[in-house]
Amino acid sequence: MRVYRALYTDKAGESHEVKKWWLELRDHKNIIRRFPGYTDRDATESFGKQILRLVECRGSNEPIPPALSRWLERVPGRLRMRFAKIGLIDPERALGGKPLTEHLESFKESLQAKARSAEYVDLMFSRIKVIFEGCKFSHWGDISAARIETYLDDLQQSKKTRNDYQKSIKQFCKWMVSQRRASESPLEHFDCVAVKSEDIKHKRRALEPDEARRLLEAAAAGPESFGMSGPERALLYRLAIETGLRANELRSLRVDSFDLDNLTVKVESQHTKNHIEALLPLRADTAANLGQFFIGKLPGVKAFGGRYKRLCDKTHLLIKADLEAAGIAYVDAGGRFADFHSLRHTCGTLLAAADVHPKVAQSIMRHSDINLTMSRYTHTLTGQEAQAVKSLPDLSLPSRNAQAAIATGTDDKNLARNLAFQTGKHRTISDTVGQANRIDDEETPKLDCARSSTGQSAGLRTRRLQVRLLPGAVICQREEIHLEYRLKVIAFVPKNSPSRPCGRSVSYGARKASASEAAKRNRLFNQPGKAIG
Repeated sequence: MRVYRALYTDKAGESHEVKKWWLELRDHKNIIRRFPGYTDRDATESFGKQILRLVECRGSNEPIPPALSRWLERVPGRLRMRFAKIGLIDPERALGGKPLTEHLESFKESLQAKARSAEYVDLMFSRIKVIFEGCKFSHWGDISAARIETYLDDLQQSKKTRNDYQKSIKQFCKWMVSQRRASESPLEHFDCVAVKSEDIKHKRRALEPDEARRLLEAAAAGPESFGMSGPERALLYRLAIETGLRANELRSLRVDSFDLDNLTVKVESQHTKNHIEALLPLRADTAANLGQFFIGKLPGVKAFGGRYKRLCDKTHLLIKADLEAAGIAYVDAGGRFADFHSLRHTCGTLLAAADVHPKVAQSIMRHSDINLTMSRYTHTLTGQEAQAVKSLPDLSLPSRNAQAAIATGTDDKNLARNLAFQTGKHRTISDTVGQANRIDDEETPKLDCARSSTGQSAGLRTRRLQVRLLPGAVICQREEIHLEYRLKVIAFVPKNSPSRPCGRSVSYGARKASASEAAKRNRLFNQPGKAIG
């Protein structure tokens, strides 16, 4: 590499040196190339070293390092075009020196080629253009995350809108890298701000099930609105609630989008928010109503929209009139809106109320993050909190330690006052504590067992005794041995009694007890303060 100053001759014939220094070097094809430098020799030598590094990468077919790529993006566009002309860089990389307005037009054409909707393309284009003009970006090297952040702060928009602008410009930079017009995105680590529920200015709510029914009834009986009849609006609202489809997605539906035999509706990828084709299930009754509504319509015509060319854009005004007719507030006391998109919130809420698994609800709502499904689109319906509190355990019941004390007789209660009899029906400790009524001992079902060792036949009717547990009572167990019914009583005496707790088993045969035996049994278990033993 040679750094020199060229000579020129003036009109008088005198020789002079030019102010700029020049570079002379050989490229990857061993051809001598000359490039203008700067008025400073050191700056020109540094510039020549960068070109030599570029020649080395091209000669060895190695990728351009990130540092050299960043330098290449800062050089003037004409010089970058010359590098591409002599083969030092790819032609696509040379395009990076074009004005950002030209890149933006190419980006718009790329979106249109992907069959994105016109509304989406225009919105994306306008957001990026606003940032370019507000930050005064003219070339790729001008883009700076700090300047964009300052400009978005000055706009004083909501955090969600701010993130939308930020995502648009990041998508443009990502496209520049994918098209090899730039080596890397200057906004790669430019993260969006966190959006909390209190940061949302236009909060929505879900309709209660009864409110949804009232809305459908009011719409079906209402007059024509925005070119749509009342029954058509009611069917539109019902489909939005049961599928969670957005307004733009409903607007794109045609008659052939519905497969009424298989109970599905399909939304093409260019009309979905995540650009993935959606296939959603339909209820059988809803499919039947759609079949009646589509009678006489061609497969390729719009599904909804009435006399208009398509479903109107002002869906919030469409549903507002029907809400008013149904006596439902468009904005509730908490400032939450019940607009058309709230029908999607209603879908997520009703799925949760029906105990649908969160993963299934996420799939129906087509969210990439389960937190969005559960926190944003799932609301609490009236009465759910009270019902949840009712399902809590009854804390007035005794603890396990207290129940153990009852079972061992260490609670110092009188046995006779704590035992009562009940026929046949089994009772647990938890649902009988605190009940002191005595139930008559009636005949119980037959014992279904084989003959006993004494030769008595099975099937005889017997008196079955069940001891009910009262506060301070002891545990009583029952056992069936052949044709006998045994009642085992574990008794106790108060602390001030010198006697010790003891137990006794009383057996009754498989026949009905006689009057004398019943009297003896009643005396046995009703002696105040006396232990059995």
